[in-house]
Amino acid sequence: MTDVHTPEQRSRNMAAIKWKNTKPELRVRSLLHSLGFRFRLHRKDLSGHPDIILPKHRLAIFVHGCFWHCHDCRYGRVVPATRPEFWAAKRGGNVARDKRKQEALRSQGWKVATVWECQTKDSEALRTVLKDILPPPNAK
Repeated sequence: MTDVHTPEQRSRNMAAIKWKNTKPELRVRSLLHSLGFRFRLHRKDLSGHPDIILPKHRLAIFVHGCFWHCHDCRYGRVVPATRPEFWAAKRGGNVARDKRKQEALRSQGWKVATVWECQTKDSEALRTVLKDILPPPNAK
């Protein structure tokens, strides 16, 4: 099947996809702040450049898009109709890279957590997810 966009349009579309400060990431950051946690963003000295870092707790949080990182939800199971082999390899590569980067962080003594885009759509569900991965508020 041919692409419905010209190469120039497709390039412009792909270039517009953000890798930081996405809506799901902003939702997580906002809720973390309201829970009293202070954090750093996108530390380049850490493997994989985690989206959110809580240095005090040595916790790195990745906020992943379900489609791009093959989450097991309805958004992550979508198979593109155009060039499915390319997209399978691309998305599979993302998953393999995620695994490598998370293992590297763990080997450096970091705890690693992933929040999925689909979990950020409902603020109460997101609050539950974050409370499961975050240390108690009075923990050092």
